[in-house]
Parts: sequence; C-alpha cells; structure tokens
Amino acid sequence: MSREAVPGPRPSAPYSPGIVAEGKLVFVSGQGPLRDGVYVPGTIEEETRLTLDNVCAVLAAAGSGPEHVVRCGVWLTDLADFAGMNSVYADVFPDPKPARATVQAGLVVGQVEIDCIAVVP
Repeated sequence: MSREAVPGPRPSAPYSPGIVAEGKLVFVSGQGPLRDGVYVPGTIEEETRLTLDNVCAVLAAAGSGPEHVVRCGVWLTDLADFAGMNSVYADVFPDPKPARATVQAGLVVGQVEIDCIAVVP
C-alpha cells in the first residue's frame, strides 16, 4: 500500500495533517480552530469556519476539495453548539453532503474538531 503525507496547518501533536492512500483517498486528521499551531478562540461559528478552512487547506494540498469529501467526523465540546456549527458546515460542503457523525467530546483545544475522508479526483 502506498501512502504519502499531505502538508497542512501545523499540528499541535505528532501526526500528519493528512495522508493520501493509494493515490485515491485522502484522510484528513482532526482539525481544530488553530492558526500556525495556536488556538484562536471565538464563537462556535468562528471556530467552525477556521476549522473548516484548515480541513480545506489539507484537502487542497492533496489535490482534492470539499466537493470530494465522502465522510466527516465532527466533535463538539457542547452539543448545544450543533446549530451554529451546522450552519457553517452547510455552507462549506456542496450537495450531496458527506456522510457525517457528530458527537460530544472533551477536546484538547477549542470547541470543535473535524476530520474527513475524501476522494482525490
């Protein structure tokens, strides 16, 4: 199996921002509201936008984009923030929307974290 690291926003721990497997699938590690490895606090909408900007940067570096995402995982520190996250999420991903799971979790940093799997066209 071939796999290649994808550059992206600097992670805050020892992992790759993304991996392309077999040249066809990109697995984007959980991204959060970080800029240059530093947490940027904000509203849930602001943190979701920055998180998705980071997801999209990794996708672009892999030769993909939000229109090629097939699955996302979303973690929120508070499920009461679902509507705010969802409104930003809906603007980023075109129809048909990716399959998705959303759960509440204790996060290392921020209010939201998002990972995804996409096709490399």
